[in-house]
Amino acid sequence: MGAGCCKGREKYPHLFEPIRIGNIRLKNRIIAAPTSPSMITTEGHFTPEMIAYLEEKAKGGASVVTYGEAIVHSATGKSHNKQLQLDSFGVRQGLAQAVKAIHHAGAYANIQLSHGGMYGGLISVGGDQDRPDTAYGPSRLHMPDGEVEEMSREMILEIIGSYKKAARLCRDCGFDMVQVHAAHGWLFSQFLSPMLNKRTDEFGGSLENRARFLLMALDAVREGVGAAFPIEIRISGDDLTENGLNLDECIKVARMVESKVDLYNVSCGNHEDPKLFCRTHPSAFFPRGVNVYLAAEMKKYVKKPVACVGSLNDPAQMEQILLDGQADLVEIGRALLADPYLPEKAFRGETDDITPCLRCYECFGETVKSETVKCTVNPTMGQQLSERYTKEAPAYRKKILIAGGGPAGMEAAITAAFRGHEVTLVEKSGKLGGNLHPAGMPYFKEDIRKFCQVLTKRVERSGVKVLLDTEVTPEYVKAFAPDVLIAAIGSREFRPPIKGMELPNVIMAIDAELHPEKLGRKVAIMGGGLVGSEAAVSFAREGKEVAIIEMKDAIAEEVNSFYRGGLMPEVEKVAACYVHTRVREITPEGVLCERGGEEFMIEADMVVCALGFRAPYDKVDELCSIVDESYIIGDCSKVGQICQAVEQGYYTAMRL
Repeated sequence: MGAGCCKGREKYPHLFEPIRIGNIRLKNRIIAAPTSPSMITTEGHFTPEMIAYLEEKAKGGASVVTYGEAIVHSATGKSHNKQLQLDSFGVRQGLAQAVKAIHHAGAYANIQLSHGGMYGGLISVGGDQDRPDTAYGPSRLHMPDGEVEEMSREMILEIIGSYKKAARLCRDCGFDMVQVHAAHGWLFSQFLSPMLNKRTDEFGGSLENRARFLLMALDAVREGVGAAFPIEIRISGDDLTENGLNLDECIKVARMVESKVDLYNVSCGNHEDPKLFCRTHPSAFFPRGVNVYLAAEMKKYVKKPVACVGSLNDPAQMEQILLDGQADLVEIGRALLADPYLPEKAFRGETDDITPCLRCYECFGETVKSETVKCTVNPTMGQQLSERYTKEAPAYRKKILIAGGGPAGMEAAITAAFRGHEVTLVEKSGKLGGNLHPAGMPYFKEDIRKFCQVLTKRVERSGVKVLLDTEVTPEYVKAFAPDVLIAAIGSREFRPPIKGMELPNVIMAIDAELHPEKLGRKVAIMGGGLVGSEAAVSFAREGKEVAIIEMKDAIAEEVNSFYRGGLMPEVEKVAACYVHTRVREITPEGVLCERGGEEFMIEADMVVCALGFRAPYDKVDELCSIVDESYIIGDCSKVGQICQAVEQGYYTAMRL
């Protein structure tokens, strides 16, 4: 064995210890958790893009790659617009190709067998089209999105049969495991819930009766796959609702199914409840590993291996979880979108190069918007198919000048240097990172700070020449005489023509985020977009009394709904929010506002201006006019988010 090839095995011995699950031996304790972007055909089949997405996770070093939410009974259980449908004619070919791609890349293939229950006929998150005509659940219910009919016994038996058929189909197509989804508020979770299940037959009443459907389905799956084939169950450790299953009851269910499964995946909450979605898929407002305690408690009562989840992305934390006996395996979802090669980097001892997941939910948001997937910090996420093809080497080595060391400039510099060009990165301030620094200041934005560190280290390792405390002017460009100029000079904060803006009690948002000590006790924030709303939560943590003033109908209106679902409860806990409100004047006492034709004063010691940014087109045009080949990326192209900056930086440099 080559020296130094696997330093991570010494550093993380438990994480990289093999384990046997049924008839397979996993090379490490890392499983790529079930995910299911909408890269599916309208017939419910895998697309080549979906297969390439799964393949990269296997290349990245996970021992098992799991596809999520494969529907076993489409007529009643399809909950989202586009889902893999295991009862769809022609589905086998894509399944077999996906398995081969995963196997050839070095991992086992797993697939989650699922049914949306009543959400198969109700409007669910990402499920407003092509859904079943009728919603069937454990009992007849009136839900906010419509009526739910009680499943007949005949339908229950039919669905149990579909689990058997689906499991056998997956085994025949080469899958090494199947996972039965019994959590997150889907079919079996609904039947287990005393709040939703009001039946009086053998499938309702006692916990044993409410679990009967699940137990029968697990028996059917076993019949479909055979004796030694691994069956994993995704199970809740707690419904986290007042009238749902608590931890003790979930443990009872786990013990009921133990003879029928080989591995537990312990999660919690409800995908369709906005208040719980951000706990089921933990937001940045929760600590990493927030749900691990559920697996740790369940592990005390069962003998089969237990896997934990909870927005894990740090190999050191994963190692500690295993060392402490809280779980036997870790399952990772979003972290493998941010960096599919996290397991391999940990194995090689290159943890400082792991790209951290920001928990911004852009991956979820993009699936709803465009039926693809993307990641804020990984520009190639969702583009794995095109990335397979070798890019042509540059015709010749170019002398490249990059003006601006924010995320766009750094990503462009790293990529251009990797392509073999001579790259100089010039930054006006004394450090690289640009607006990542103020964006990373809130207590819940540690991962942005880590991302900045990762990019900075990659710049250092890439051989890029970095000049700090230097402004790129037209004279500088002329003297440098680059073959290519990449303008990445960022944006300017917008200072509106409001009376009183020049007063000493006014501070711009970036200055306020970097120097919260400048703020008094009472803070009024002009602007309730992402910057203003996140600043409010951060300032309140510092002990400030915060008010947000916003002209629009809602706070953080432009933020994707998944992130907003976690953000707004935090904002509402700490800030007085004034929507439909216009700022008339800033005074030494605070902000004079108008709403509905009435004026009123919001008292404040300091007024924070968070009214957005503007691209400096005049300066950009002046710089680019000097050279024959130029590119504009990041906020100076169009004010956007980190994801646009990173993507533009990468793909611009790949064209050079």
